[in-house]
Amino acid sequence: MVQEIVNAQNEFFATQKTKDVVFRKQFLKQLKQEIIAQEDAICDALYADFKKPKFESLATETQLVLAELGYAIKNIERWSRPEPIETSWTNFPSKDWIQSEPFGKVLIISPWNYPFMLTLAPLVGALAAGNTAVLKPSELSPNTSRIIAKILQNVFPPEYVTVMEGGVETSQALLAEKWEYIFFTGSTRVGKIVYKSAAEQLTPVTLELGGKNPCIVDETASLKLAAKRIVWGKFINAGQTCIAPDYILAHKTVKERFVEELKRYITDFYGSDIQKSPDFARITTKKHYQELKEMLQGESLLFGGNFDDSEKYIEPTLVDEPKMNSQIMEGEIFGPILPIIPYETEEDLHLYISNYGKPLAFYLFSTDKKFQKKLMSRYSYGGGTINDTVVHISNKRLPFGGVGTSGIGGYHGKHSFDLFSHKKSIVKRGNWLDIPLRYAPYKLPDAWVKRFKHLF
Repeated sequence: MVQEIVNAQNEFFATQKTKDVVFRKQFLKQLKQEIIAQEDAICDALYADFKKPKFESLATETQLVLAELGYAIKNIERWSRPEPIETSWTNFPSKDWIQSEPFGKVLIISPWNYPFMLTLAPLVGALAAGNTAVLKPSELSPNTSRIIAKILQNVFPPEYVTVMEGGVETSQALLAEKWEYIFFTGSTRVGKIVYKSAAEQLTPVTLELGGKNPCIVDETASLKLAAKRIVWGKFINAGQTCIAPDYILAHKTVKERFVEELKRYITDFYGSDIQKSPDFARITTKKHYQELKEMLQGESLLFGGNFDDSEKYIEPTLVDEPKMNSQIMEGEIFGPILPIIPYETEEDLHLYISNYGKPLAFYLFSTDKKFQKKLMSRYSYGGGTINDTVVHISNKRLPFGGVGTSGIGGYHGKHSFDLFSHKKSIVKRGNWLDIPLRYAPYKLPDAWVKRFKHLF
């Protein structure tokens, strides 16, 4: 089955149809209309998978994809034009330009935490750039995978876009094939497997992984606003967000007051009985649910800690000063658990931040402009926000991606188009002049040749 799809997409790409911008635009428009028509069904599927509130399904899944589609449809013709480049004197007379061309067959492997958005958003970029695509959505969100398959079957012939549902065996079979590009979103552990498979075929990749994202609250921060924005960014999607704050570093002079504000906003958002709130999702997989429960063992809790196995429900939980070598601080939490750690000096901050590699996101709450500038430039991270959380992902003009262990490559908007395009350099020489100096036998003195560097 996999081999048949690969062969069909090879043959379809060879027809050159996808290099036609009108062709691409037509299908992007059809995809947009189909998503709009199926939006309620998409929300129902997300709720069936992990009780995702409809507001969150709209705001963080369907509307983000529709925004990507609208932006690509509006700009694809401009993005696809050859980019004129200033020529060098050594090539005079000539015209030079960069031409964007599709790679070919693209494999997109997506995760379970934002199963619709993280499958369709990269697809928009791949199609805008003129590629064909095979999508492997997560088997851990089966209802969403099914609606994705239905939507794409309604819009695309399988030789253009195909959805392959299935488990690990399906992923392994797909990775065994030769692709022109692989786009993977998921854990660092699985990302290494994908990267290794791609390396064997010399296939370029984008890896959208995760990280232990720090969130610093200094003594100048607006504590109420900081708490409000952190509670939102951390507990949306029940904390299953790769760019959610993973742990708080709060200045010791404001820590206690800040914790009280966090408690207040958790209750304001979700009520006194959070399990009954229609606005709080559940943990998607049983395996991860058990891992989160184990993280809380032996920890000192400031708030929350309740859970229900029958629903994979974990209450928003604040953990007080876990040890650096504790299970909760070993890796990305990826759930509604938030450690609070006091700090006093910048070296205290550095001790923690430098211990966990390069995060996918970095957050700072402060009104001290010098401190903002210093910290935001000192550390390497995928993307960051000052005085808010998560919102940098919402600007489609900004590239989204990681660095180091948190990922390779960035996408969204035109960055998606560029990511899935090979930038082909072309020089067109004129025939009316041909300076003989470059040809053998060489007669120019060395001193003259050394002046050529000014002509390149």
